[in-house]
Amino acid sequence: MIATSIFKSHLKKRDMKQLSLSALRGERRVNSAVVAAIAALALAGCANYAGISSDKQIVAPENFEATQSLPGQGGRWPALDWAKQFGDPQLPRLIDEALADNPTIAQAQSRIAKASSYIETSRSALYPKVNGSYSWTRELYSANALFPPPYGGTWFSENNVLASASWELDLWGKNRSRLNMAVSQEKAAEADMQQARVTLAASVARTYNQLALLYALRDVAQREIANRQDVGRITNGRVAAGLDTRVESRTAEGNVATSQTNMTELDGQIETVRYQLAALLGKGPDRGLQIAKPVIDPNVNMTLPDNVPADLIARRPDIVAARWQVEAATHNIKEAKAEFFPDINLAAAFGFDAFGWSRFLQASSRQIQIGPAVHLPIFDAGALRAQLKGRYADFEGNVANYNQTLINAMNDVATNISAIRSLDKQMADAQRALAAATSAYQLAVIRYKAGLSPQLQVLNADENRLANEQTVTNLRLKRTDLQIALIKSLGGGFDATSTNLAIDGSGQNQANTQAANQATPSK
Repeated sequence: MIATSIFKSHLKKRDMKQLSLSALRGERRVNSAVVAAIAALALAGCANYAGISSDKQIVAPENFEATQSLPGQGGRWPALDWAKQFGDPQLPRLIDEALADNPTIAQAQSRIAKASSYIETSRSALYPKVNGSYSWTRELYSANALFPPPYGGTWFSENNVLASASWELDLWGKNRSRLNMAVSQEKAAEADMQQARVTLAASVARTYNQLALLYALRDVAQREIANRQDVGRITNGRVAAGLDTRVESRTAEGNVATSQTNMTELDGQIETVRYQLAALLGKGPDRGLQIAKPVIDPNVNMTLPDNVPADLIARRPDIVAARWQVEAATHNIKEAKAEFFPDINLAAAFGFDAFGWSRFLQASSRQIQIGPAVHLPIFDAGALRAQLKGRYADFEGNVANYNQTLINAMNDVATNISAIRSLDKQMADAQRALAAATSAYQLAVIRYKAGLSPQLQVLNADENRLANEQTVTNLRLKRTDLQIALIKSLGGGFDATSTNLAIDGSGQNQANTQAANQATPSK
């Protein structure tokens, strides 16, 4: 009877134990299911960039029709020393002086230095960081607070030394994308500096050509003074012979004075342009007064190279800069996409912490910390999606800027070529007109001297000849100005393929858009 009771009691305990184990297993299964459900909900509600993309593409040069406006002429692209072809040894020296010491170039170089600092900052994020710290604290602990006697109510010194290290595992390429973006921005800044150099060199040359034009017009004015003085002497002789009156004599004197006034005005313009050149050189106005009279050869002729639209993208620094800005925007998008994925940081620290000095560096005073930290964006009220949309907006803006820059570049070349062609036709007509006007003036002077025609006929012929000579002079130097403008529009001797600024142009109309839309590893 007693044995039976013991056996039943044993069975009851065993059943209760099995029941408890079953309940515990059930509870664990429930907890696991809850954890799995929470994890699934967390991942399902995790911030994502679904539906955010762009279809904008940079346009390839061959997509623009330009064969008629930019026909291949077998010419060469401008060299860096293009100024030498104008036959004036002073011009290349002035350009070199401007490029060597000019605030505009210095500003561009400062932008490159700043971009380079961003590269160093971004590169540092790829490597572990190690820090060290030491602190010494003298403190009176309260006798009625956390620390009991003998610490409470007593002064103690605490020494704490700690060496810590951390490393962000760039699993999704966020930091690498930030580094690539910084590199692209530095390349864009370098291309901008090259554009500043091309622009400055062309500005010096065109201003120098303006100085040459003013000197040429001054030579015309000086010859006109001599011609009118000759007419004045003829008039005085006719007045003495009774063929003319004091009216004609005073008219001749007035014409000479008018020509002298024109030459004085040209002298003032020459001085002004000298000051402008000094400013372009980055010097004070007195530097401009030291510039000698230009001797530019106006017969220089630039012919278009073949395949201008296709090769222009590597020859124009502004196009190269715009292209690198697109590259930077692409990496900027990749960085923003990586923000949607977990950040994992490894951290470790080792040091000593103790009250007083006696046990400070003992093994028992060691402190060790180690462990990972994971950051996962789950709900941010759309902040990450808004950031990514902004990055895509920047990308599309940079793509549009590149396309517009390419269009403007081709338009610059076509406009300069068209203007040179038109000017050549004008020059032929103007030279014929000048030849006829000069002959008419010479005949009028001969007839006036012989008493066969009045002074008015000479004056009219003189005005006509002077206007035609000024026109030819302006057209001749304007053509030189257009040649310089054409050199600038062709890149001014810049060639990205011979520098570290070249970008492979194959498939460039789709490569950046695909790179921008390409997702980082899916969650």
